[in-house]
Amino acid sequence: MKSTVAVIGGSGAYHLLTRQALGKETDCAALDTPFGKSAPLHRFTYKNQSFLFLSRHGETDYSVTAPFVNYRANIYALKESGVERILAWSGPGIINKAFRPGEFAIPHDIIDETRNRESTFFKNRGIGFIRQSHPFCPEIRAGLHEALHRAEIPHHQEAVYVCTEGPRLESPAEIRKFRILGADLVGMTLAPEAFLARELEMCYAPACYLTNFAEGVEPREFEKGRLFEGMQNEEERTEVERAVGRFPEIIVALLEQMKEMDRACACKDAMLRYKKKGAITNDWREWMGDV
Repeated sequence: MKSTVAVIGGSGAYHLLTRQALGKETDCAALDTPFGKSAPLHRFTYKNQSFLFLSRHGETDYSVTAPFVNYRANIYALKESGVERILAWSGPGIINKAFRPGEFAIPHDIIDETRNRESTFFKNRGIGFIRQSHPFCPEIRAGLHEALHRAEIPHHQEAVYVCTEGPRLESPAEIRKFRILGADLVGMTLAPEAFLARELEMCYAPACYLTNFAEGVEPREFEKGRLFEGMQNEEERTEVERAVGRFPEIIVALLEQMKEMDRACACKDAMLRYKKKGAITNDWREWMGDV
C-alpha cells in the first residue's frame, strides 16, 4: 500500500469514515511495526486524487485518547508505506480570543507540554539532535493557506499550538500560563507526532478546526453530562461540525496544491548531518537500532 501523501484524522475522523465522505476506499490494512501495530491505513481515491488516511483516535468512536495513541507505530507505518507528506488535523481549544470556534488555523509553532509519551525513534542512540526552526513543514503550510483561500474558507495563517498530556482538560491557571508563553491554541495531539515525522524526514503540517474556548477564556457555566461540559454552546457545536465536514474538500484542494511542490523544504534532509558523518546509512529502518 504505497502512497506519497497521508492524512491523519483527528476528532471526528471516524464520522467521515462511517459516512464514506472521504471518497472511494480501495484498500485498508494495519501494519506491524517494531513499535507495535499501527492504526488501520485506508487508501482513498477522491476526485482522482489518491491518499492514505489514518484515524488517530479510532474508527468506531473516540476510542483512543491522545496520550495513548501509538504515535511511533503510526508514523513508522506511514513511512513504510512510502509517505513523504502528512496533513494532520486537530481540534484544539482557543486561548487567544482573536480566534473563534468553527474557524480554521494553520499553526506555525508548537510548545510541547506532554510528559509521558515516547517522543523519539532514537531512544538510547546518539542521533536525533534536529533543529526545530520550523516544526511544521513550510511548504505544506503554504499549500494549506492557498487551498483554504481558493475554497473561500476563512482561516488564521499562523498560530502557536501548545500540546498538553491529557486526557483531562486544562485548568484555568494552566491556560493563563500558556497565554503568557504566547500560545494561541491548546490541544493534545500534535506532539510527538510532528517530531517523529521530522525524524523520518517526512513533511508534516496541521490544519486545525477550533472547537471551544479553553478554560477561563470565556465565562461558561458547568453543564453536567455534555461534550466539554459546557465549554461549547449549541451554536459553536454546529459551526464545528460544519468545519469538520469540509475536510474532504480541504484535503483534495491541498493535494492539488502539492502537485506543484517539489519538496524544496528542509524536512527531507533532517538527518543529513548524520548521514554525512557515517553515523547512519540511507536505510531509515536501521536508524532506530535495537528496538
